[in-house]
Amino acid sequence: MEQTATTGLKRDCAAVQIPAGTSVTLPAGTEAHILQTLGGNFTVHARGGLYRIAAQDADALGLEIPTEAAPAPAVGGPISEEQIWTVLKTCYDPEIPVNIVDLGLIYDLVVEPLPANACRVQVKMTLTAPGCGMGPAIAGDAQQKILSLHGVEEASVEVVWDPPWHQSMITAEGRKVLGLG
Repeated sequence: MEQTATTGLKRDCAAVQIPAGTSVTLPAGTEAHILQTLGGNFTVHARGGLYRIAAQDADALGLEIPTEAAPAPAVGGPISEEQIWTVLKTCYDPEIPVNIVDLGLIYDLVVEPLPANACRVQVKMTLTAPGCGMGPAIAGDAQQKILSLHGVEEASVEVVWDPPWHQSMITAEGRKVLGLG
């Protein structure tokens, strides 16, 4: 969802500087221009740079937590791989308006059963550029969203570099969003 609102932060707010990936605190009163809201997180322009503000800090922007950031509803029985792919499609690079699945960043997904209908999920993903400092933030977002699924007890998201990512890995849907045909 594209945003164009400008607001003064209502309180000190944790943020991640884009593209460096450095954690910072933006002070209350800082003017923040919301550029996009995707996957529940906010990309804002503030203090001459770009920052990612997590969904749980929406109140600092004077907003409510976006519905796409809410935990997945509980379902009976074991988790399906499809449910995990669906939740991964709610994760975004804060600079690119395409989810990490359609960008072709997910290389491997393994679901291992645990006792009592629980499971462990292991994901291997990459980034669009090896120097991207946002890797830990994107991987952390994916891990937290997987852990929000009913029945997932453990989740790991590992960033890997082999094979190197290239644009041909973008799905048809992702290419459409990016205007690549």
